[in-house]
Amino acid sequence: MPNVARRQVLTSLAGIPLATILANPQLARAAAAGLQDVSITTEGGRKVTAALAVPEKTPGPAIIVIHEWWGLNDQIKTVAAEYAKEGFIALAVDLFDGQVADQPDGARALIQATKPEEATDSLKSWAAWLKKHSDSTGKVGTVGFCFGGGWSLNASIAAPVDATVVYYGRVNRPADDLKTLAGPVLGHFGTQDTFINEAMVGGFEAEMTKAGKVYETHWYVANHAFANPSSARYDEEDAALAWSRTLAFFKKNLG
Repeated sequence: MPNVARRQVLTSLAGIPLATILANPQLARAAAAGLQDVSITTEGGRKVTAALAVPEKTPGPAIIVIHEWWGLNDQIKTVAAEYAKEGFIALAVDLFDGQVADQPDGARALIQATKPEEATDSLKSWAAWLKKHSDSTGKVGTVGFCFGGGWSLNASIAAPVDATVVYYGRVNRPADDLKTLAGPVLGHFGTQDTFINEAMVGGFEAEMTKAGKVYETHWYVANHAFANPSSARYDEEDAALAWSRTLAFFKKNLG
């Protein structure tokens, strides 16, 4: 699909809420189809792929969107399309080499097969690619969900960017690691989440303070994956609030 046609697809869906699109498989596929498949060779010499959403007006700041443990599916591509509607270049990366799961056992296997050094290599290389992209202002942020939430933070530690958003991802990194962060971190967490819990997030806040870094965390009376409209744990009100906070955060720090 030519780039102009892709942008027309994104524009045609502009007035439809994200939750509505994801509730309809045909609309989600249409949103996903509006993204462009791109590939690069990483610093480590590996070929990796991603899906790119470009806004109607460029240049614009860029956001790396990192998937949940399910992989790069239509839901994550639709989230990238939402960022493009807001004026951001959004790159939905693939850390599972094209594999997608629809059951927890399959998703767990994909995570276990992920090599941290390869994921880091991919994310560092994509960040460098976006900074130099012809449609980019050079400003780059990261956002991820669940598995991708942890990797949003990891990516920003490995390749310092201008802003980082974590949706209920692992944030148990020590101050010595966090010192390399170049921009602020925004975190969204659910009080009913038994794994990404208050103890982990409290430890993260303490380590960020020790590292002298800026952070902002928000708690929602919700469970893990509360921002995913395709999840049984989806909380529409909290997801909308987290989305508005995220957009304000990116617009403030990326321009």
